[in-house]
Amino acid sequence: MTSSTPDTLAPAARVERRGNVMVITLNRPEARNAVNGAVSTAVGDALAQAQSDPEVRALVITGTGDKSFCAGADLKAISRGESLQHPDHPEWGFGGYAQHFIDKPTIAAVNGAALGGGSELILASDLVVAEEHAVFGLPEVKRGLIASAGGVFRIVAQLPRKVGLQLMFTGEPMSAQDALRWGLVNEIVPTGEALGAALALAERITANAPLAVQASKRVAYGVDGGVIVSEGDSWLRNDQEFAVLLESEDASEGPLAFAEKRPPVWKAR
Repeated sequence: MTSSTPDTLAPAARVERRGNVMVITLNRPEARNAVNGAVSTAVGDALAQAQSDPEVRALVITGTGDKSFCAGADLKAISRGESLQHPDHPEWGFGGYAQHFIDKPTIAAVNGAALGGGSELILASDLVVAEEHAVFGLPEVKRGLIASAGGVFRIVAQLPRKVGLQLMFTGEPMSAQDALRWGLVNEIVPTGEALGAALALAERITANAPLAVQASKRVAYGVDGGVIVSEGDSWLRNDQEFAVLLESEDASEGPLAFAEKRPPVWKAR
């Protein structure tokens, strides 16, 4: 249930069992745990295994190291023309996770910065435990893009609308303390304790009747056939807007300016 990056033998994500809990650890610290195709494959396959295994009753996702939970998409992989999707299941979305619904509770153990796609993994998780130095944000607008892995509509669904819109429009980060204040995370813990706290929370969940927990989650999310029905139109609009945006000059200028370490020159075209 692991997959390797093209240039190293280390697994892109480590998968292990702790009793009835599956733990997935993004394992690319040299890239701040950014998502490439190998990560999406490893994570997506692990979620599929968790869904089909009755002995897995909760799942925790975290990152290696103490700097970054996930820095989002691997821009170097994109620049090489590599796909970030699972090769057999692109419908699972970013990281094999963003659109991959499972009815086992998922907990993000945030061990550092969760920016861009990293925050979108948070938004796709049921519960979140964050270390006190963690930060969250959707900086895509600073690069001429949008948070296209669910961020643009999930952020305003999970935060008060005006708080979510400010986060999305400015692209500025939010501290763990503010994330707790507004309900984006469930608990803040000292540095180095996110995984332990997430596992403790998972144990409180797995002490309950698993079928009842799973049915509760399906009803809470409005799931039909493994799909969150209410998000269907949002994903359609998201994909349409993103496709048009990618054709703009600004969408090219943002990453170029970032690579050249200069302020972008926006032309609104």
